[in-house]
Amino acid sequence: MQLSRRTLLTMLPASALLAMAAPLRAQAVGRVGSADSADPAANHAAILANALAIFAGTAESNARPEVAAKLAAIASTARTRLTALDGAGAGELFKGLPLGTSDANLNTSYQYLYEIALATRTPGPAASNLRDDVSVQRRVIDGLTLLHDTYYGDQSKGYYGNWFNWEIGISASVSKTLVLLKDELAAYRPELAATYLASMDAYLRNGKDGDVDLDSRFHTGANLADITTNRILQGAVTGDDARVTKAVADQLTVYATVDPYRPQHGVTDGFYADGSFIQHDSVAYTGSYGKVLLTRAVGTVKILEGTDYIDTADLVAVVRGWVADGFAPLVFEGWMMEVVKGRGVSRTATGYTDVAVVVEAVVDLSGHATGTDAGALAGYVKFVRQTSKAALDPAVFVSPVSVARYADILADTSVPARDLGDAESHTAFNAMDKTVHRRPGYAFALARSSARISKYEYMSGENLMPWFQGDGAHYLYLAGQDQTLAFGVDYYTTVSPYQLAGVTAPVETRGTIPGLYGTAWYDNPERGFTSSSESQNTYVYFPRGTNTLSGGARLGTYGAVGLVLGDDVAYAAKQAGELPDDFVTYRNAVATKSWFMFDEEIVVLAAGVGDPAGRAVTTTLDSRIAAAPDTVTVNGRLRNGAAWSGSGTAPGPVSWLRYADAGQGVSVGYVFLDADRGSLPTVALDTVTRSRRVVRTSNPDTPVTKRVFSLRVDQPAGARRLSMAHALVPNATEGQLTAYGRGPLSVVANSTRVQAVEHRGLSLLAANTFTPGIHHAGRLAIEGAASVLLRTEHDDTVSLAVADPTMERSTVSVTLHGRWLRAVSSDDGVRVRKVLGGTRIDVNTHQVHGHSLTARLR
Repeated sequence: MQLSRRTLLTMLPASALLAMAAPLRAQAVGRVGSADSADPAANHAAILANALAIFAGTAESNARPEVAAKLAAIASTARTRLTALDGAGAGELFKGLPLGTSDANLNTSYQYLYEIALATRTPGPAASNLRDDVSVQRRVIDGLTLLHDTYYGDQSKGYYGNWFNWEIGISASVSKTLVLLKDELAAYRPELAATYLASMDAYLRNGKDGDVDLDSRFHTGANLADITTNRILQGAVTGDDARVTKAVADQLTVYATVDPYRPQHGVTDGFYADGSFIQHDSVAYTGSYGKVLLTRAVGTVKILEGTDYIDTADLVAVVRGWVADGFAPLVFEGWMMEVVKGRGVSRTATGYTDVAVVVEAVVDLSGHATGTDAGALAGYVKFVRQTSKAALDPAVFVSPVSVARYADILADTSVPARDLGDAESHTAFNAMDKTVHRRPGYAFALARSSARISKYEYMSGENLMPWFQGDGAHYLYLAGQDQTLAFGVDYYTTVSPYQLAGVTAPVETRGTIPGLYGTAWYDNPERGFTSSSESQNTYVYFPRGTNTLSGGARLGTYGAVGLVLGDDVAYAAKQAGELPDDFVTYRNAVATKSWFMFDEEIVVLAAGVGDPAGRAVTTTLDSRIAAAPDTVTVNGRLRNGAAWSGSGTAPGPVSWLRYADAGQGVSVGYVFLDADRGSLPTVALDTVTRSRRVVRTSNPDTPVTKRVFSLRVDQPAGARRLSMAHALVPNATEGQLTAYGRGPLSVVANSTRVQAVEHRGLSLLAANTFTPGIHHAGRLAIEGAASVLLRTEHDDTVSLAVADPTMERSTVSVTLHGRWLRAVSSDDGVRVRKVLGGTRIDVNTHQVHGHSLTARLR
């Protein structure tokens, strides 16, 4: 297959980026200027002008009526900060932010100074009366001086609390303020910029000699982009071209597609070939750190425009790939999905707010793209605006220029609103153990974990009860619904953490980190546990699982996913005697699970569900929330034909149930595909009131009241292990659910060895296998652990997709019984041959990182 230049760029390997960076590194080491480049002073002037336009806008952009609200917000914020500056008490620069022991308050104080400075440099007829006010600018400079002299400059007193504030947060505000006030600093305190640069370098303690260290676990992904962006601005302000060129070269490494088998500098943070994004080495993080990296990458393109450091067109192509493959599948009707937000799921900001950040980046990227790419990106901006259930206020954009460009895109009638992906799609983000299945009426997102990917992220008092968020928790987003009423912080606040949709959990009460230890982390320096230590990361902040099987196959728009539940690494280490006695760990329940994703239904199988320790276990088939006044009903049919509705445990085997929220006009059906009396479902519909602070210590103590629906299977203590099978049917009607009694779904196998489902309407057989040996499912004989999809097409060809969910196998072999079929087409690494009784397909899965390989046979 011939790959376009754009496709090649979106898969750019680290070696190519390093080759681009090599000349910059040489310049940083040895040159003040070179014969084949522009005057460094001209480059620096361009950077400063570009940065000023990003922060404050231009006279042209700020004259636009659409930008007036943004300018008003800048001015209003600055006046509020000036009032706080006037009202400061002892030990404060701003009222309400005591300094000396709080790194967060120090970071915020620097941010406030930047916000005041910004209002003094905002051009345009609608700019505030603070513009070019030298007295205000000098108050900001005096504030910088006071903070440095009293709270920041002394290295022996600084660097308490969160390393991020000292190495990134404070430096970001200071660097931008230095850009804004460069001329007045030169006139009023010409030494201050150099003084700050020396201190900022000294606080880069996870770096090397006051600079970036690409071998540091702290200088990766979004963090590296933040640090290097700061240093580009610093170098331009002070005329230090070596600083700029080195920072650009360092930042180039974050654009490389991560090769997990050949990581550069040992780094696994960044974007992967399947669109996954990982930060902190093992956290699926597109919706938080990923959007930060997107913003910084687009910012770099804008900042370096008109300079000769690199060809930014190459970076535009790479970032365009991130948007299409990494972000767009995770945005549903303007909402960022929970499965990639880490600890951010506990914050009060909504998924719509997350997407506003992405939209601003795409708006700016479209202005630097060319041809069909520019049109596609602009069309995506329109599509998000058109489909979002929350109006996007461009006043939240960082740049006034972005606000004007956004207005231009919306007004351009030649650009149709269009998603970057298809309305029907299945995305296997196997590199980060996440799956997204989309149809016009819904999107289904599944969160998995493994020995490769963290079960959850807890940190800094955020996401206090995360224990099962990576154990097969799912999120079913229904079209037309305001997702703030279905998910977001209120979902985690009011739904029991042990009964998240899709989760199997032991019946027990677990303690939060602050509740267990009295601090936001486990503090034991003698055993290597400090706030940002590797031990803290491994066992407290984002522990991985101990299971290796988590993944699945994709065939066109259909998918199969398997997961074997496992304990986290902390429990395993505690059992091995490797952790302190007072370190608390918890044991998980056990289950082998599969999800088979079709058009109108997602089929879920579970086997071996129970607890080795004999505890009671709950498997939650679904949980949903509704507004307290909404009329919510649950009704259905038993297998004997009797009607059943309301709450409680079903009196006998159930055929189907239907949840309906009349207030939102949404419904979900549940078709039960097994008849095991031990797996009778229980329906609960409760009114729950809790404070948002139960999930995040810094949330407002705001009570939230919701109707909470849960559909679950309860196993008492000591019960035998169960199997269960059901289908989720989004937007189901009663007639549709009744029809499932005659098909088209059938469970082919459901054990801890093999789970398989046939969808006769689609002529599709899907199977997951979990153990060594040969496993049979319909026409398929599968050797060892694998995920397989088999579909007979209308032209009598057979399509097959195979994946290795362990990511550890070199070859997966499948035999298709029946007449011998020849290969019409196949991916590289797929071998088809005739065997007795059928066709054997050998798939080379060595180092493909869970990617599906396909063949078409006739």
